Amino acid sequence: MSGYTISGQIIDIINKVISKGIIVVENGKISKISPSDTVDDQYILPGFIDAHIHIESSMVTPYEFARTALGHGTIATVSDPHEIANVCGLEGVQYMIENAKDAKLKFHFGAPSCVPATAFENAGATIGPSEIEELMQSSDIWYLSEMMNYPGVLADDPEILAKIASAHKYGKPVDGHAPGLRGDDARKYIEHGISTDHECVTLEEALDKLKYGMKIIIREGSAAKNFDALHPLIATHPEMVMFCSDDKHPDDLLIGHINLLVARSLALGYDLFDVLKIACLNAVNHYKLPVGTLNIGDAADFIVVQDLQSWQIKQSVINGEIVFENDTPNKIHSKPQPIINQFNTLEVSPEALKVSDDGELTPVICAIDGSLITEKLMTFLPVTDRNKMIDSDHDILKIVVINRYQPSKPAIGFIKNFGLKSCAIASTVAHDSHNIIAVGDDDDLLAKAINQLVKSKGGLSAVSNTESKHIALPIAGLMSDLSVVEIGNAYTEISSFVKYRGCTLHAPFMTLSFMALLVIPKIKISDLGMFDAEEFHFY
Repeated sequence: MSGYTISGQIIDIINKVISKGIIVVENGKISKISPSDTVDDQYILPGFIDAHIHIESSMVTPYEFARTALGHGTIATVSDPHEIANVCGLEGVQYMIENAKDAKLKFHFGAPSCVPATAFENAGATIGPSEIEELMQSSDIWYLSEMMNYPGVLADDPEILAKIASAHKYGKPVDGHAPGLRGDDARKYIEHGISTDHECVTLEEALDKLKYGMKIIIREGSAAKNFDALHPLIATHPEMVMFCSDDKHPDDLLIGHINLLVARSLALGYDLFDVLKIACLNAVNHYKLPVGTLNIGDAADFIVVQDLQSWQIKQSVINGEIVFENDTPNKIHSKPQPIINQFNTLEVSPEALKVSDDGELTPVICAIDGSLITEKLMTFLPVTDRNKMIDSDHDILKIVVINRYQPSKPAIGFIKNFGLKSCAIASTVAHDSHNIIAVGDDDDLLAKAINQLVKSKGGLSAVSNTESKHIALPIAGLMSDLSVVEIGNAYTEISSFVKYRGCTLHAPFMTLSFMALLVIPKIKISDLGMFDAEEFHFY
């Protein structure tokens, strides 16, 4: 690889200095950094890192994700392939690794620790201790990803502890996932060697975990948004904090990535060097990533920005190669994406979606915009012909989950705050097992939305009495083989369709996808029924 030089205001995050200089790049590494009085009018700094993300939630492959994220200054990710693993098992994990290899952006994948996430749902695969041991031996696996089963950790479940032990054996970090865990339970969880958590929703919770040595990853994704609650940590604990998106839908990815959190943090008055330490360095140090941090001898991984206000990216450089420049991903051309999937279920009839009245109070999921946590409502619902009905006056609709891996009876419940009028939506992006999930105010429309996905073997759908929208996700029912621009525009269109029909949620499909996430309180639904996510039992 030929050498070159680049000049500008060089940001030294560790020493908290910005100085004029010239960087010499040779054979993919930084060979020299020299002061200079005459430099280009630009700033050079280490690139941004998303410290916890499920690439699958962008609905594109790692390769296509990179083509857009590099334009936002993201040069590396810490990526949990948990979603595709729940569908396709180890084959899915390997799919992500292979797809990312020529994407330029430095992806660092973890071993999914909880596949399936719970025993209260049907998934497409199981990853047990022996599979974790196999993954941990791979140089392509950097950590044990989010340990969702915190009750199992606290109960010293042998299978859970064996997975954690494998990570420790190979000197790889263990990521946490323990929403709301505080006090002695948090301490015990952390003492098992679990080093991070991205699920804190209050400052008090984060501070409680920090005092036991856990690092906090501030999440700002398409559905879960915790930056407003947690940003004071930037000033008080800059060494112990990272930024992540967790789940980033394609329309949001087109707008920006970690660069947006940097800009927001600085607009709030936080110290530039603290913010950049969090955005650029802390993940490299914690996960021991082979990512350059703008030192002599490092891989030449850096970004160039015009100013420190807009954070618009002029260049992104990986291993000395300019991979993004002037709004264009260099040498990362669109290419065919291979397809893998697991989908085996049947179409459903409207009659199969009826709920017989039992004369009892009905548990209702109360969705909260911008949160993975739900509230619970117990209420009596209208009854017609001995069947429980939706309560449109109080915005209580039906929610349905259907096992996509084998023909099964639908699980049917009720949900509040979606606001749909004469409309139903459905998706095979349904954390964590990615069965079919749907919500709507009419059984005929619900069946129609669900059956669109059965025919396409995965995707998103939205139907009204007169129109329908559909996005195919042929790769595991989670990802498209299209570009971020194509899938992002389609996603914006289908979201607008849903909002026009009464939904006031910022991200309707993202919010819907988390209604099946049983490891997040307080009430959810799986393909086996309505579930108390605090006491861990079915209603």
